Amino acid sequence: MRRPLILLALLAVGPSGRLAAQSFEQRLIAIPDTASVRQMSHDLSAVPHMAGTPAQAATRDYVLQHLRSWGVDAWSKEYTVYIPQPEVVAAWVIPGPRAKAAQLSLPEPGKGPQVPPFNGYTGDGDVTAEVVYVNYGLIEDYKTLDSLGISVRGKIAIARYGRSFRGIKAREAQKRGAVGLIVYSDPQEDGYFRGDVYPKGPMRPAGGIQRGSMMNGNGDPTTPGWASTDGARRLSEDSLDIPGIPIIPMSYGNARRLLEPLEGPSVPQPWEGALPFRYHAGPGPVRARLRVKTERGARGFHQIWNTVGMIRGARWPDEWVVVGGHRDAWGPGARDNVSGTVTVLETARAFATLAREGLRPARTLVFCTWDAEEWGLIGSTEWVEELEDSLRAHVVAYINEDGTFSGPTFSGAGSPSLKPLFRSATRVVADPVGPGTVYDVWLKAHKGDTTALTFGNLGGGSDFAGFYHHLGIPAGGIGFDGPDGIYHSMYDSYDWMTRFGDPGYKTHRAGAQLVGVILARLANSDLLPLDYAAFGTEMSALVAQLDSGTARKQWTASVSTQPLKDALDRFTAVARAFDSARDSMLSRSGGGDTLRVQRANRALMQVERRLTRPAGLVTRPWFRSLQFAADVDNGYATMAFPTVNEAIRYADAATANRELADLVTRVDQARAALVEAAAALR
Repeated sequence: MRRPLILLALLAVGPSGRLAAQSFEQRLIAIPDTASVRQMSHDLSAVPHMAGTPAQAATRDYVLQHLRSWGVDAWSKEYTVYIPQPEVVAAWVIPGPRAKAAQLSLPEPGKGPQVPPFNGYTGDGDVTAEVVYVNYGLIEDYKTLDSLGISVRGKIAIARYGRSFRGIKAREAQKRGAVGLIVYSDPQEDGYFRGDVYPKGPMRPAGGIQRGSMMNGNGDPTTPGWASTDGARRLSEDSLDIPGIPIIPMSYGNARRLLEPLEGPSVPQPWEGALPFRYHAGPGPVRARLRVKTERGARGFHQIWNTVGMIRGARWPDEWVVVGGHRDAWGPGARDNVSGTVTVLETARAFATLAREGLRPARTLVFCTWDAEEWGLIGSTEWVEELEDSLRAHVVAYINEDGTFSGPTFSGAGSPSLKPLFRSATRVVADPVGPGTVYDVWLKAHKGDTTALTFGNLGGGSDFAGFYHHLGIPAGGIGFDGPDGIYHSMYDSYDWMTRFGDPGYKTHRAGAQLVGVILARLANSDLLPLDYAAFGTEMSALVAQLDSGTARKQWTASVSTQPLKDALDRFTAVARAFDSARDSMLSRSGGGDTLRVQRANRALMQVERRLTRPAGLVTRPWFRSLQFAADVDNGYATMAFPTVNEAIRYADAATANRELADLVTRVDQARAALVEAAAALR
């Protein structure tokens, strides 16, 4: 039977340290307050601040000023990256063969400055063609169109947001010969179908637009796999792995003018959205004209700035715990990601307050805000690529906070090794709505079923990728969410947050308290609170997905996952033996000596790093971790054991066997790190 969750992190310190650790936590939790987070939210979301603009430079200065005022050593790191801004974005609807073109008003209604209505990394062009509705623009949607005898070749595809990363929609449309792409937010996803629209409610109004990047890679596309430092080698503009067709995001108010006149076959029922007419696939008779022109050449390069704050550890300064959230936004960004930035800052303020009182963390804490995340995780990726050797050597774990403090519902995701730590933190922080702790409310929402209190695994879409998928560093994050329809729009504002997302800013405060507890336990525990018994158990359960895939391919006689199951069983057994050795050592008076603890921690830090492969995935070499990856055909969804799962998807039994054998070898190497950790304690 597992020990109570509340004890999991405290087991990592000796008896003499447990009372001190609890006292540290209690004082830490008392510092974050709603007035502080409200003020920072107001200030940072005052104007739109897209990466590469003067408004974003102002947020850099704001963050640095606050960190330094609290006594945190802070600096910025600049990179010059390719993020071409729009010069012309325009669209027209031509409802019939002899009808005149009518230009659409693309910006979101309302006063004040706004980011142009465009998609990052759109191709340039001026195209006029018939329109074809492609549902979500997924691979399976195009198979349905093929069955109806409809092609998008030479046409403009119109897809609704949802079900995948938008870059996958661009990739698939271009692959099939579309000359342009329109992506719109259907009210079925986040508009009136879900609730009252802003300003009456939290959902997307008829003029709301979802901006966003169309690049499927991570980091500056001119330096794939290496950092965009001064003098770095860069790929030519014409060779970049970005879309080549013009792409425009639209509101459902504008999309209706293109969809309603469409003829052709009536779409399958699952393709029907919530606009008040029967959807048809087309093509024709309606046509559209798209005109997009973005910066090219040297004009397409802009400066971005990460900020870094550091509180050096008192006992183990060379072991780092990093927390970060991106600072850029497609609009005012009160939810995405001022809420995450504010959480990082308020947590830094709490630790800095204790440090001024002489209570410094045992390990070094690093507080980061990333730039240009919205374009493709660029700021964090460039930093990770530049500092790869240092981060591999020093970072214990990375905590990511991205757009996650805008409602009452708690959730989180992370490496299986961190999930017990996250769960234990929920038991000591008051829920923002209550009554009771975050854990109490979470459990009540699941009707007392403790097995339902789960965390997700990390796929794609945020700044954990460089640490987790590229370097194999344990990572994860927590948050609170609620219904919203303002994603990547100008309506993601302080007004929206104050009226609908987190009116009392209690969720922001609870987020800072939870992140603070997680960081404190990672920073102050003698032995790192990474739970590899839980890790092994979860990874073993996920092998069932591989078994299902091989069964569908009828490979049960030629492809066996049994060696992987055996390797994971060996791993889990050693992890449990390590737990016993740890408990035995820490139960003795005074705990373990520093040298033994350091040796054990160095070994623990290697476990997930050994589950990476320098050559990376066959489909995406930048993704090195063999635990999880973003689904190559979805972008957001998580794929466990990606090298094997992709071989199954592409019906390559020989590669599946080869990848299974490689995975077994690496699981055994990770197990050897746990053996080293246990030996250090004996």
